Amino acid sequence: MTIEFPPVEPPNDDVRRQAVARQAVLTKPAGSLGKLEELGVWVAACQGECPPRPFSRPRVVVFAGDHGVAAHGVSAYPSEVTGQMVANFLTGGAAVNVLATVAGATVRVVDVSVDSDTAVGDHKIRRGSGSIDREDALTREEAERAVDLGRRLVDEEVDGGADLLIAGDMGIGNTTPAAVLIAALTGSEPVAVVGRGTGIDDRGWMRKTAAIRDALRRARPVLGDPVDLLATAAGADLAAIAGFLAQAAVRRTPVILDGVVVGAAAIVAEELAPGAREWWVAGHKSVEPAHALALDHLSLEPLLDFELRLGEGSGALAALPLVAMATKILAEMATFEGAGVSGPA
Repeated sequence: MTIEFPPVEPPNDDVRRQAVARQAVLTKPAGSLGKLEELGVWVAACQGECPPRPFSRPRVVVFAGDHGVAAHGVSAYPSEVTGQMVANFLTGGAAVNVLATVAGATVRVVDVSVDSDTAVGDHKIRRGSGSIDREDALTREEAERAVDLGRRLVDEEVDGGADLLIAGDMGIGNTTPAAVLIAALTGSEPVAVVGRGTGIDDRGWMRKTAAIRDALRRARPVLGDPVDLLATAAGADLAAIAGFLAQAAVRRTPVILDGVVVGAAAIVAEELAPGAREWWVAGHKSVEPAHALALDHLSLEPLLDFELRLGEGSGALAALPLVAMATKILAEMATFEGAGVSGPA
């Protein structure tokens, strides 16, 4: 299998100009709604329509997978939590479920590489991924299959009516490969990207830093090939998210990005499908230090900074109501002429 994405078309620039012009005649001082105005313009350009359509089917896809590096003390939780949380998602008991209900989104969970049997394992690439500090996460063939899985999931969701997508993550140890990917593609050192993840102590932080250092040493020789990089230093779940984000742009579907794990996959997705980042907005900035580096690399400014570090798509869902508000402002707010209100002198 050869992984190749078609050229990404940017959001519609003519519609972007129409949206900017419409913002100027709505019943408010120009620019007074700040970033909400910018968001509405982005949505209109992505949809190719002004006024834009309010979103009817926002969809969260949570990618679950285990990581061999978790066995070496880089997380505060044991690996079996990944499979247990998949069951929690399916019964509606996780943060992503609650937030999605409030934000008007629906949630799908995909077992990409959980190291146990789950009720959603029909797409499983393998059980767990290799410990990246000492071995490859995946074979090249597994990495290709994972990227292709992400691509196919987008097609299923968009063909099923999804008009806005969010990728979530669940995997004990997954912030370690995320930090490696970000360090590798931004030229950063291990100490600049390592964070506390699930809440590790100082000893855990030292073990995690060493693991990232060793994995980064293995990753740097394959920086020229995004799929090889995913195979060497990521995991099947991150590879699938990268394919998902790239294909969303190909399918001209807006995405709200979540935290550091999705951010790491995003910078790889931009390598796979240059220009994909124009179809994404950053929902928030995680407290994980690597996330700020990823957002800066992608030239994306986060909508929220709430000190979140959960993953699951939680930060993106917290930002979804803002995106929905911005869309409705541009679509439904009256113009000066229509409301009979005097415009600026």
